[in-house]
Amino acid sequence: MKKLILLFFVVCTCSLSAQNKLSKHKKDIAASVKKHEQKLIELSDEIWANAEIAFKETKSSKLLADYAEQNGFTVERGVAGMPTAFVATYGKGKPVISVLGEFDALPGISQKAQPTKEPLNEGAGGHGCGHNLFGSGSLGAAIAIKELMEAGKIKGTIKFMGTPAEEKFFGKLWMVEAGLWNDVDVNMSWHPSAEIKADVQSSLALVDFIVEFHGQAAHAAGDPWNGRSASDALELYTTGINYYREHVKPTVRMHYHIQDGGQVVNVVPDYSKLWVRVRNTDREGMMPVYEQVVKMAEGAAIMANVDYEVSLVSGLHEVLVNRTGGAIMQKNLELLGPIMYTEREIAFGKKIQEVTQKPQVGMDSTIKPLEETKEHPGGGSTDVGDVSWNVANINLGVTTAPKDTPWHSWAVVSCGGMSIGHKGMLYASNALAMTMLDLYEDPKKVEAVKAEYKERKGNYEYRAIIPPGPPPINKD
Repeated sequence: MKKLILLFFVVCTCSLSAQNKLSKHKKDIAASVKKHEQKLIELSDEIWANAEIAFKETKSSKLLADYAEQNGFTVERGVAGMPTAFVATYGKGKPVISVLGEFDALPGISQKAQPTKEPLNEGAGGHGCGHNLFGSGSLGAAIAIKELMEAGKIKGTIKFMGTPAEEKFFGKLWMVEAGLWNDVDVNMSWHPSAEIKADVQSSLALVDFIVEFHGQAAHAAGDPWNGRSASDALELYTTGINYYREHVKPTVRMHYHIQDGGQVVNVVPDYSKLWVRVRNTDREGMMPVYEQVVKMAEGAAIMANVDYEVSLVSGLHEVLVNRTGGAIMQKNLELLGPIMYTEREIAFGKKIQEVTQKPQVGMDSTIKPLEETKEHPGGGSTDVGDVSWNVANINLGVTTAPKDTPWHSWAVVSCGGMSIGHKGMLYASNALAMTMLDLYEDPKKVEAVKAEYKERKGNYEYRAIIPPGPPPINKD
């Protein structure tokens, strides 16, 4: 028999000794998450099964917004020109704390909740970044805080931000432009991970753009001299990008995806299309690389004697770290302790590691110490970065998949649809809500978090990297 006793049916957040260290109001939070546990799992599983991609998350958004409304929140839907974006609010006065909720999936990685690769729906999307857990877990935290406010135990305002299209287009950019964080004191965010830690690392700045080449079609054998190949331009352009890799700093990342390179072999193609992405540690270092890569499109067009156009999709700032907030979060993680797993869950995780050719060590849910913030963190990008340049932001990572699992893959999808993911989600609900409670109960903590934000931001004037006009909700 295990010595550690589970607090919840599917989520073990701490031993009884750890539970006894919680304040009365933190025990209330644990009780709230417990009360809503089965519904939060149902919401997560429905969003997991829907697997709706960017700006098409109609069912998923409605599930979260409806449950917030059922629990007493005032919900404003379709904010910032995006039908699937919403804000759920409860309370009044200061402090105002928001918590982010994502719910979009990635295309083409559908997977059953099993440790071997097999799509649930062939060719469909899948939650390879765990956003089904993200939105549901954050809502659980918001409800726990709302119930404390409703009982008169704390004062202030809680906002649950339903944020679509994080994997493509980056919906938070338009929510920032709409001023939805203008009155917020502190923002909270978490993300599914392979470890538990207060996240005090930044992310990579990013810019996305589309390059299109327009030439002249002709018969590839009969009269190719009458053709001007858009495909030639595309190949010359990608060759240029690949040669350029040698001459950028090691922190730079450049990716591209050929979306149209021609349709048939016996036609000189008159059209080609490429989706290009440039990243670097920060926006300042990214922009010169982006500008050079854009110039190279003109060179490719000249060599192939075709026309070209470059269209900005959107871009991201790096995350502005807040170590003060991270330290507050860290104390709550240490109170909660590690997630405990059943033998079945450990076997599930090890099987995924076996199939993906990783060491078979299972899950890692030990509480990591608060790290030093790295100058060049590496990793991915997120539109949480743009939120963090507009309001003080506290980040959290929680284990929802086995150690070393390939992210954005079927392996993460599989865990998000079963108890390994559920446990991480409910753990996040507790950790987020308990950290928010510390802020509501101590105005000095709020001011300290905000003071670090202002110091790190300095005199920088935030400008979103988005094209003019409304969000691209009807684009693929």
